[in-house]
Amino acid sequence: MVKGMVAEDHTTTDAVQVRVEGTVGRLTLNRPRAINALNAEMVDALRSALDAWAADPGIETVILDGAGDRGLCAGGDVVAMHSDAVSGGTGILDFWRAEYLLNDAISRFPKPYVAIMDGIVMGGGVGVSAHGNTRVVTERSRIAMPETGIGFVPDVGGIFLLARALGEIGTHLALTAGQMDGADAIALGFADHFVHSSALPDLVADIVAEGPDAIGRYAETPPPATLLEERPWIDEVYAAATVEEIAERLGRRTEPAAQAAATALAAKSPVALKATLRSLREARESGSLQAVLDQDFRAVSHALRSHDLAEGIRAQVIDKDRNPQWSPASLAEVSDAMVAAYFAPVEHELGLAAQDGPVG
Repeated sequence: MVKGMVAEDHTTTDAVQVRVEGTVGRLTLNRPRAINALNAEMVDALRSALDAWAADPGIETVILDGAGDRGLCAGGDVVAMHSDAVSGGTGILDFWRAEYLLNDAISRFPKPYVAIMDGIVMGGGVGVSAHGNTRVVTERSRIAMPETGIGFVPDVGGIFLLARALGEIGTHLALTAGQMDGADAIALGFADHFVHSSALPDLVADIVAEGPDAIGRYAETPPPATLLEERPWIDEVYAAATVEEIAERLGRRTEPAAQAAATALAAKSPVALKATLRSLREARESGSLQAVLDQDFRAVSHALRSHDLAEGIRAQVIDKDRNPQWSPASLAEVSDAMVAAYFAPVEHELGLAAQDGPVG
């Protein structure tokens, strides 16, 4: 049932609505025309609110959602990435640093953090939701780490989650930029509860009135996870040691989904594919999200100066010709040294793995 919501405090910025309703802190990403894509203002507003609420005994729960009906968050500010990539600027590094610190803070938030992952949740949207402790998806959820399509590598700790997905499904999603629906997300550890989108207003109202236990009244059994049905061929293909062998194995498969994956893989940046595979394999051995975020910062610091990031964003977002000219153009031309550069130490390391303690 719907409970009345009493707003005790409201703060509205251009890009994030921050308010308190009873004992619940509400965060609404508020750039619906951009599917709530993150910018520096939004990251700062989210972090400031979480730091304050973590230490506030009057706040018992936090709810994150997105304005509009298209999705929670479509990712980060790729136009700013492109601007720095082509100009030699470094401002986007400050954004990434703040974003990854926010991802870490969300993962360690000491109270229920309810992320409403309705609609499109990609890239940076995964970072502000899937590291939380209470994650709600719907029949409209479309969740992905699409970075290889713009010559980038999955960041915001997404590799940490993909590396721990069942079998080799995370490898498949990381390399092909494939999407999960809500059922897939629950099966693969990206979400916890399946709620029909029509029930979300009532769900939020009841969480405000009663706390997060109210989710149990709305949660439904999700439909079968499509990606689990594809797991036999996925596990066989993506267990290969190299991207070249993965591509070769895909080429031998007759399943329609495998053929679609082969086509998707062939369109991605060769160097980004190889760096992503190494990142994922190393993340399986990592003991923490923090170590993965440290590596993410090294990888994106290198990618910013690479050819493929600027070219990928140009082709997909700026000119929209969907015809990136990758360099190197083939997997065979990508050397071990090119891949190793994504893992080399950088100036002003993030250093999260060396830190400990709760947020706030």
